Amino acid sequence: MSLIVTGSIAFDYLMSYPGRFTEHFLAEHLDRVSLSFLVDTMDKRRGGCAPNIAYTLALLGERPRLMATAGQDFGDYAQWLQAVGVDTSLVKVVEGKFCASFFCSTDQHNSQIASFYTGAMADAAALSFRGVVASGGDALVIISPNDPAAMVQYAQECSTMGLRYIWDPGQQCARMDAAQLAEGITGAFMVICNDYEFELIRQKTGLSEADVLAQVPMLVVTRGEHGSTIMTGGQRVDVPAVPPVRVADPTGVGDAYRGGFMKGLTAGADPVVCGCMGSVAATYALEFLGGTYHAYTPLEFAERYAAHFGPLPVAL
Repeated sequence: MSLIVTGSIAFDYLMSYPGRFTEHFLAEHLDRVSLSFLVDTMDKRRGGCAPNIAYTLALLGERPRLMATAGQDFGDYAQWLQAVGVDTSLVKVVEGKFCASFFCSTDQHNSQIASFYTGAMADAAALSFRGVVASGGDALVIISPNDPAAMVQYAQECSTMGLRYIWDPGQQCARMDAAQLAEGITGAFMVICNDYEFELIRQKTGLSEADVLAQVPMLVVTRGEHGSTIMTGGQRVDVPAVPPVRVADPTGVGDAYRGGFMKGLTAGADPVVCGCMGSVAATYALEFLGGTYHAYTPLEFAERYAAHFGPLPVAL
């Protein structure tokens, strides 16, 4: 099966704030917020939703194809991705632009405030699935946060070409309008988002869980330290999070979950097993700063899975 991962390629500027953001929001003044948070640390890391997802898939023995736009500063990042097993042949480098940039501050309760500069990501609509994979081919695509117009275009192409795709609007839920969000849901094989993002989808589109499930076979809602909920085939199952050895940074944790889930799908695993695999992958990412700075072997992954969920029923 061909695994194609679309989404942003970025550099992450990760900062830590030694307090709690919500303590400084005044309910009576939310219509004119003016705040500045003095952070203690800052690290520049490889990032972007697409490489984060692809990296987890590579750790689990797959060779995903990364389909995204990158800036002229992508050279070293590209070499690293290729070295760890990610196929970057579908990446288009946009001359005269830099990779997207993610500026994220995390407080002591893992709440985050972030801004995202699009950079070369703005050219993502120049890419197309046509000529990349045959219509009706044996492929699994994830459409993760990217330029909104490109995300809708990819969803339309996948639907037209008969390709299974996962709709993962993520933090673009705040930017996309109701029509764009609904367009991605229509025709998707699976929709995945966190609980906050799903509430944004519900408010913007008016679609409930039942409405989404009337259109797609599977809906997955992640809930941070409370695990995830998998809804499919009339069943609703809560999958617990795997306790971390330490908590370093939540950036990229959701992407790792998606990579683990996709690995399960490619192996033909039951959706609940896929969710458990996502939980294990997510916790590895949580224990390190940045979405691609952890590592494990398939054997180590299987052993950690077994310690929490019993023997892994698929081969890695």
